[in-house]
Amino acid sequence: MVFKGFTNVDFDVFLIDGLEARMEALKETVRPKLEELGNHFAPFISSLTDDEMFVHVAKHARRTINPPKDTWVAFSSNPRGYKMLPHFQIGMWNTHLFIWFAVIYEAPQKDLIAERFSKKLAKIYKDTPKDFVWSVDHTKPETIAHSHISKEELRSLFDRLENVKKAELLCGYTIDREQVIQLGSDQLVQQIEGVFEKVAALYRISQNRK
Repeated sequence: MVFKGFTNVDFDVFLIDGLEARMEALKETVRPKLEELGNHFAPFISSLTDDEMFVHVAKHARRTINPPKDTWVAFSSNPRGYKMLPHFQIGMWNTHLFIWFAVIYEAPQKDLIAERFSKKLAKIYKDTPKDFVWSVDHTKPETIAHSHISKEELRSLFDRLENVKKAELLCGYTIDREQVIQLGSDQLVQQIEGVFEKVAALYRISQNRK
């Protein structure tokens, strides 16, 4: 793999004013690295999930005014899209990198998935590492530390995913930009692999597998 790691230049793309200028910088600097990570991790996640995973690098094609504040590469079992399915993501804001397992509001089966999560509440609560985080909105950088929530609070996140039409739920890990840059390529790839190995359990539960 030719992935060389991320730099300050990559993170600072999100400080560039204007849609066209920011998109141009994204295409030139960040997107090739996301494509490299996509090609590396698709077979890795496929082996973890027993489902063939396809790479989807964010194109931000629908944007006409506001420049993107984050970007990502997603992995799903459908070659045509990922938003309608439980999926995995690697991406970045100006401040940090994120590694997610995600069920977002476009997923038509999210109520059924939430039900499956609720049935496995005790196991999910116990097996999720303390330094992992949850998110209820993929469009915002804020997260909820797993170490700071109770089992019942986690159940309420599952209930919300099941019953609120626009609800979402993501679980994974974030790394501050300074640490991402210090890690370089090999150590960062190892860390991402470790996160995906953990959150693959959520994918299996979402598919009603052991």
